Amino acid sequence: MVPPAAERKSDAAPVSVRPLGEADLDRADEICRVAFGTFLGAPDPFGTVDYVRTRWAADPQAAFAATVEGEVVGSNFAANWGSVGFFGPLTVRPDLWDQGIGRRLMEPVMDCFDAWGNRHLGLFTFSHSPKHLELYRRYGFWPRFLTAIMKKHVADGAAVPGRMLYGDLPAAERPDALSLCRALTGAVHEGLSLEREIVAAHTQGLGDTILLHGAGSELDGLAVCHCGAGSEAGEDVCFVKFGAVRPGPEAGDRFERLLDACEWLAAERGLGQLDAGMNLGRPDAYRRMIDRGFRTWLQGVTMHRPNEPAYSHPDAYVIDDWR
Repeated sequence: MVPPAAERKSDAAPVSVRPLGEADLDRADEICRVAFGTFLGAPDPFGTVDYVRTRWAADPQAAFAATVEGEVVGSNFAANWGSVGFFGPLTVRPDLWDQGIGRRLMEPVMDCFDAWGNRHLGLFTFSHSPKHLELYRRYGFWPRFLTAIMKKHVADGAAVPGRMLYGDLPAAERPDALSLCRALTGAVHEGLSLEREIVAAHTQGLGDTILLHGAGSELDGLAVCHCGAGSEAGEDVCFVKFGAVRPGPEAGDRFERLLDACEWLAAERGLGQLDAGMNLGRPDAYRRMIDRGFRTWLQGVTMHRPNEPAYSHPDAYVIDDWR
């Protein structure tokens, strides 16, 4: 992100990095919106979407603020998905771009990944920005396939057999449900766990998690969905933050059932749009989304450390974009 030269401060003040506190959230949210708005040429590209408060509440110990003379000037967030870790949004006040603050905000999230023992790390960034690609390359991240941010108009759908919601389960049954979810995601990628996202969506009231049961005792699929304003979806939107189906024969059919279940949830909540991200390294999953009426409205690139596909491979029917 490069502001006009006249807007840059010539004398760089000392930068400190510390945990992001609850009292910092309004300022961090404002900077996040201004930074993305400046880069994209939009006054407020997020509207009723909230990335800062949701990610802080999910794990306050993994949220960090950069300060100059005691004032918050940027923030970054790390997320722990078991063997997989990712981060973002990383944002800096535009008049302080190109002064190394982004690098300073990378340091504590990399420390988080070391402490958590994540074996595969990732992020989503702008594919057309050499500046972003170079920043993250310094930390061992490499760009792989494009990732499409897709949307479709929600139509009234029929009930999907075997669909349950995590939030509807009695509290005593939720630990067993989380175990089933870990087994499914672990089959997609060893050690992958969405437990924190599932619990965060429920406890913060951001949406719910679809549990798709099949004929046996295993789950056929799951989808962590954010719904409406104040979540990572925004007004009138259901956003599939993560979705996956059990790999193996008929995985493609299970994936289409999961898409139907997500659209049914959106319709139940009275939401008009369904959003989901798809890594283009999963061509059959991408094709099936297009066949269901999804269209790309934004694209970026996921960067990986190490330079390997993780679960971004053709046999993985996974919805996510690491935004």
